Amino acid sequence: MVLEKFRVDGRVALITGGGRGIGRASALALAEAGADIIVAARRQDTLDEVCAEAKKFGRRAIGVVTDVLEESQRAALVERALGEFGAVDILVNNAGGWPPTAAVALELQSFEEAFRFNVLAGFDLSKRLAPTLHERKGAIVNISSAMGHLVDSGFVAYGSCKAAVDHMTRLLAREWAPTIRVNAIAAGATLTDALGPFVEDESLMQAMKDRTPLARLGEADEIAAMVLFLSSPAGAWISGKVFEVDGGTTASNWPWPMPNGL
Repeated sequence: MVLEKFRVDGRVALITGGGRGIGRASALALAEAGADIIVAARRQDTLDEVCAEAKKFGRRAIGVVTDVLEESQRAALVERALGEFGAVDILVNNAGGWPPTAAVALELQSFEEAFRFNVLAGFDLSKRLAPTLHERKGAIVNISSAMGHLVDSGFVAYGSCKAAVDHMTRLLAREWAPTIRVNAIAAGATLTDALGPFVEDESLMQAMKDRTPLARLGEADEIAAMVLFLSSPAGAWISGKVFEVDGGTTASNWPWPMPNGL
């Protein structure tokens, strides 16, 4: 019976950044567990691929080309989701990221854009979907990062944004309780297309593994499994929490020294 608690049959999930990596894995995990999905990303071809895979589980799936940095496109995404499905039960705010940059070289405009990408976009979608999530007693899962609580040179923009995501999660969970559950996942270094270019050198890959207690990097479907847990009835008594899914790391495993530029 306990496995039934991980089913999300009859639910509708919207996943941003869903064309690749953690977003793709999360969309397919939710579809396999019974949800219809709306996947948002910037490339139509990756959206088509994810939707085709989701439909193999017998689920409805649509892809909506979306740049979450654009308010008009976020509004259109929500309108399309509600128009096609009538409601949304699960929101996965996965789109995010920012390249490491020394603080003295970080332009203010770049910092502002990082905040809009990682924090504001997810907040806006959460706010726009709050009425339907309230009616359906739904769930929001924000994909954060271990760098929201760990420290290393070059991550002042990305880490600060993810720390903001973590506390935004706690604040929204308190304000929207008891009908909307809001949680976050502080993901560690995970093998995705975004990380790939940085670890093409096997020595760098090994350095990251050596700095990770579980001696390997994460897989996208391992983060997706936590997304499913937090979205499903299995996680029904959990809200306002940030879960560290990071191979046991207690310090940064980023292997590239970043000059401080001073």
